Amino acid sequence: MTISFADRVAIVTGAGGGLGRAYALELARRGAKVVVNDLGGSRDGTGSSLSAAQAVVDEIVAAGGEAMANGASVTDAAAVEKMVAFVKERWGRIDILVNNAGILRDKTFVKMTIEDFRQVTDVHLMGSVICTKAVWEIMREQAYGRILMTTSSTGLYGNFGQANYGAAKLALVGLMKTLALEGAKYNVKVNTIAPLAATRMTEDLMPPELLAKMGPETVAPAAVYLVSDEAPTNAIINAGGGGFERAYVTLTRGIHVAAEDMSAETIAARFDEISDRTGEIVPDTGAAQGAVALGGQR
Repeated sequence: MTISFADRVAIVTGAGGGLGRAYALELARRGAKVVVNDLGGSRDGTGSSLSAAQAVVDEIVAAGGEAMANGASVTDAAAVEKMVAFVKERWGRIDILVNNAGILRDKTFVKMTIEDFRQVTDVHLMGSVICTKAVWEIMREQAYGRILMTTSSTGLYGNFGQANYGAAKLALVGLMKTLALEGAKYNVKVNTIAPLAATRMTEDLMPPELLAKMGPETVAPAAVYLVSDEAPTNAIINAGGGGFERAYVTLTRGIHVAAEDMSAETIAARFDEISDRTGEIVPDTGAAQGAVALGGQR
């Protein structure tokens, strides 16, 4: 099987460099028309320039592909809607959205300002919400869509000094899970990638010898699969350095107690039993978790 994107139109945010650039180049190589969106700001989100996005477009065109540059900030709903309307008018459809744009403002929580927290969540979380909302009805109407969110090991498992980033990144998993349900009957599939790659976002977070093995090209195969015709939905894939794993939000079998035993002391006494991962499950929906809590499948 060869994965092709012929006749598909893709928007990739934060595509002026790093992971976004790798995704855009690979999608174009496989036949997609690509919108290379990038604000062109610094790592902390300040400044703007279209030069990075245009450079990627030039690479795609030089290789025989079709692409356009766009400098809208993903936090600017009006600018994003304008971008989407222009793409729809020019190419007739929008099949793929890769929510990749992001910034970092790392500090320990005690030193982090509310503005640092809000700005990071605005770009990662609300930026993905704004872009997804702008294409959602188009994808529903054409009965086809592939949307990729970007989480992180920080969001899934935590990392010192990244409370803002981690909060935003795990929120995107929750967004994916609900949209995967809402998009199912319209053939709109929503997945999440957790990349580990050498980019300007990680250049001072990992040692050089490790970064050398973790170029964006080691993540791109998973991202490309997750927005293909053959994609699953509601999947979280960790990717980087040649490793590919699937992450799940799991639920232990837990315990069910009678009303007369419901106390903090019962929880304390049986906490190890509640935490026992033997036979843990992965609920399909929040309602399925609720059924377990009410004494269902154990």
